[in-house]
Amino acid sequence: MDTGMKQRIVQELVPGKQITLAHIIANPDEMLYEKLGLKADMSDLGSAIGVMTISPAETAIIIGDIAIKSAGVNLGFLDRYLGSLIVTGTVSQVEAAVQAIIDYADEKLGFAICDITRT
Repeated sequence: MDTGMKQRIVQELVPGKQITLAHIIANPDEMLYEKLGLKADMSDLGSAIGVMTISPAETAIIIGDIAIKSAGVNLGFLDRYLGSLIVTGTVSQVEAAVQAIIDYADEKLGFAICDITRT
């Protein structure tokens, strides 16, 4: 029976120890950098952006540190309240940073992890 009323869906975050997104964008267009508010060195032919989300959100601080120390990427954005991380660098730097984060979260923190995806 359709009453014509709109349904309301309530979404909430259930705290857990997990990485829910680990994505690498290889050779992004300069416009993507601009729209994200990131500095782009387009003379670097192997440029890439890495995007990750993690919970609990405060863990973004730890994975940001791992990313910088493991691969020398640039920290584009880190949100300790929502658990978001964006890093930039060469494709190999971003791949190394994302893999180091996945490995640490899995082996040391006991997190549930997702596969690394790429475009």
